[in-house]
Amino acid sequence: MSDNLFNTENLLFTPAIPESNAIPIIFAFPNEYTVGITSLGYQIVWATLAMRSDLQVSRLFTDINEPLPQQPELFGFSLSWELDYVNIFSILESLEIPIRTKNRSGKNYPIIFGGGPVLTANPEPFADFFDVILLGDGENLLADFIDNYKTVRTAEKLEQLKHLAQVPGVYIPSLYEVIYESNDGAIKSIEPIDKDIPPVVQKQTYRSNILSASTVVTEKAAWENIFMVEVVRSCPEMCRFCLASYLTLPFRTASLEGSLIPAIERGLTVTKRLGLLGASVTQHPEFESLLDYLSQAKYDDIRLSIASVRTNTVTEKLAKILASRDTKSITIAVESGSDRLRKIINKKLENEEIIQAAINAKLGGLKGIKFYGMVGLPGEEEEDLEVTVEMMLTLKKVVPGLRLSLGCSTFVPKSHTPFQWFGVNDKSEKRLKFLEKKLRSKGIDFRPESYKWSVIQGLISRGDRRLSYLLELVRNYGDSLGSYKRAFKELHGKLPELDFYVFNNWELEQTLPWNHIQGPLPVATLKKHLAEAKEEVFRVR
Repeated sequence: MSDNLFNTENLLFTPAIPESNAIPIIFAFPNEYTVGITSLGYQIVWATLAMRSDLQVSRLFTDINEPLPQQPELFGFSLSWELDYVNIFSILESLEIPIRTKNRSGKNYPIIFGGGPVLTANPEPFADFFDVILLGDGENLLADFIDNYKTVRTAEKLEQLKHLAQVPGVYIPSLYEVIYESNDGAIKSIEPIDKDIPPVVQKQTYRSNILSASTVVTEKAAWENIFMVEVVRSCPEMCRFCLASYLTLPFRTASLEGSLIPAIERGLTVTKRLGLLGASVTQHPEFESLLDYLSQAKYDDIRLSIASVRTNTVTEKLAKILASRDTKSITIAVESGSDRLRKIINKKLENEEIIQAAINAKLGGLKGIKFYGMVGLPGEEEEDLEVTVEMMLTLKKVVPGLRLSLGCSTFVPKSHTPFQWFGVNDKSEKRLKFLEKKLRSKGIDFRPESYKWSVIQGLISRGDRRLSYLLELVRNYGDSLGSYKRAFKELHGKLPELDFYVFNNWELEQTLPWNHIQGPLPVATLKKHLAEAKEEVFRVR
């Protein structure tokens, strides 16, 4: 494909002119340009690298790339979706770079590094493919990584890696040995290979009140010509299953005057489409003031998109402003219609608030609400599904004419959350079908996520290093659930069965694949939150 895609870009930063001795670096997104350039994380890291005169940066996507250096020293990937790992294999092989770190010792291969939400959550299934994994927020971590690499730029690779392992948040998988109870048993221990390597790697947290905003706007993005601004990072609600909250704590908010308004003014010089991002945007303490700012007449022609909002923040005023800025609907995560189940998962929400939000949305002129739900949550009973159906039918009566849809996923356990010890509920597929039958027959738009994909997600989210051989096999078979089952059969006896990773509840004292990686909260706190959830099960019966 031609490089015309790059020609459509409006840059909101000034790339540096590389020095004569600049480090040649490739920064890749393992998907097509239109997907990768819509990732705010990818944009920010690319701009951070491109503004350094000591680097010569080339971008690479699966369908297009900038001219690549003959001898790159660093080769980075931003991984946002688990199954994009297949494209990492393809990209490395197309440049004649072995996909496994152990096979890169002979020649002068670049250091392959990775970051992004997938690798920060649980890097272990991919550990054998990366020399370096950056854990956490990239704002300071990236500079620390590059600056420390420069001090050992001419050293042997092992010396480089041992030096980089001292940098907080820089994880060198090859410097840690994983020992198993047996080939197909649980993990016995995870230890550094020598005493100079830190036994625990701490995920890095960026604590400024200046958050991210788009560094490029293009009509070729998946969200055409959108300028994105991060309003909040993390979420204060701490639903017990939620990676977006627990892994990214603490909750941080962008300064209205120091970050948000200057960023918005800069972005709206090149586009009329604005996206407000964050796990809980409307919980910004100055959100009302931000709305008032965006209500100015000079912004009458902008198109405003907003990420998922908290139910009790949906006011008539919010709905009116969004409707007047070309927003047709809002998205609310309710998880379930059951007050009982929401108490177990720490979702601080009552059905009355959901109904009021829908009334306010309609009064304000919005045309629809997209609800997000989940089946298979720990503590869920059949009656909770019935109550969810009742809630949706009540909403249909209370707000006639408002388009209602319920997107529904399957609970998948995530690392660094209190529910990491639970498995996927094997009744989930049946429960999705139950909701589908009940709701569609009443004319409510029900959009289930693939249960089979949830199983694969569960496998990767709880996987250890033994999965690397499975991922290689699956890549050759095609990425269907049948391919995973075929690969498990072929590797029988060399790693645990699918059930061990996906469906089994794990013991609290079990060594987890990410035991040597410290998230925002210590394990003792996660266990305390889990105990509170279990107490709630008995309290609300």
